[in-house]
Amino acid sequence: MKLSIALLLLPFVTAYTFNAPTTKIPMDRRSMLTTASVGVIAPAFLSLPLPALAEVVVPEQSQTYDFPTNWGLTFQYEEDASKVREHMIIATGLAKGSDKMETFGKNLKKEMIDFVSYYRRFPSIAGKPSFSTLYTSINVLAGHYTSYGFKYPLPEKRRKRLYQEYAEVDKSLKRNR
Repeated sequence: MKLSIALLLLPFVTAYTFNAPTTKIPMDRRSMLTTASVGVIAPAFLSLPLPALAEVVVPEQSQTYDFPTNWGLTFQYEEDASKVREHMIIATGLAKGSDKMETFGKNLKKEMIDFVSYYRRFPSIAGKPSFSTLYTSINVLAGHYTSYGFKYPLPEKRRKRLYQEYAEVDKSLKRNR
């Protein structure tokens, strides 16, 4: 990550080095921000600790699962968000040829649409990090269903991203956020 930031800043550092002003520059706040040497700022920026993304273990796809019977909303946000998240985790882990995969996908898509269309109307809920992250993952899974249908499993890269988002939703829900 630090290397990619350094590579992005490299053209600015070299441009400033070859076009360095020869006159003394006044150092008030505004002029410092516009004329400060990137060669001095870049090493300081690169030494800052960057937040590491938590590595999430992506389970193998499986054809066996317990088909849920608790479809639909209860209109209690935390309970509904947890239920939708759990159903999405099951859907993300399904392998090609799973039993009732198409029925499961159709039920899940309806539940996801109902969840989003109901809860996005409330600013107190729509502003929560758990809602926005879950909304993002719902869009990813619903987009997969729209593009590829209900019979095809998610590709590995998309599965990894979704499992990371599910972990974030879980953390946010535990904090009542």
